[in-house]
Amino acid sequence: MIHRDVTNKENLFWSFRPSESYLALEADLKLLSGLITSSNNFPAGVISDWKGATIAAVSCHFGLIPHQRCLTHVGSLAKRLLPENSPYEATRQLRTVANELNKIGTKLEVVNWMWQLEKWKETYGPMLKEKTKGVGTKKKWWYTHGNLRRGFRLLTFDQKPLFVYLDYPLIPKSNNSLEGTNSQAVQKLGDHRGMKISQQVSFLNWHLTFGRVKNKQDFKKLWGLWKKCFFGV
Repeated sequence: MIHRDVTNKENLFWSFRPSESYLALEADLKLLSGLITSSNNFPAGVISDWKGATIAAVSCHFGLIPHQRCLTHVGSLAKRLLPENSPYEATRQLRTVANELNKIGTKLEVVNWMWQLEKWKETYGPMLKEKTKGVGTKKKWWYTHGNLRRGFRLLTFDQKPLFVYLDYPLIPKSNNSLEGTNSQAVQKLGDHRGMKISQQVSFLNWHLTFGRVKNKQDFKKLWGLWKKCFFGV
């Protein structure tokens, strides 16, 4: 897991965990918050994929700081739930509305976007309530258009985190900067196939560490720290 300062394009902290659980995030943010506050810094805000564990851990260690939901993640999920070639016009129309989310740049555009959602609901809302009765199944019934319901809820439930970036210019609307770092790490591992897990961890540690080196002075500090840790010099 990598925690990145997207403003200064610098990886602040990283760790290697078996899963992205609350306990893992809580342990990371406990260490990260200590490092940040000890240097008299405090994050202007956070951007994440809006998983429950992430929301809880951020709130615990940084309080009610601005927390933006990554619009790239929202858009990707919407595309999975609302296929482009769906036989239902309602699905295709809602996908079109979802695609506009990441293009919003002003609060007026937010109002227009929400109006599009309301118009969609007026036209296709009854489909969200359609049910299918089960015959010879354990479930007695289910919603006929389950993914359509999920897609509509994705865009309408708790909308405030979608537009935090409009009030806080330092916070981007997506964590593409972090995803780029992750992609580079995955590519590096792919270039060195066959390494054991322990070797992968060591390799990524060095890759991310040297990624913070920006000049000769930083390199000398890193080299001095490395010698002290491994040779006691």
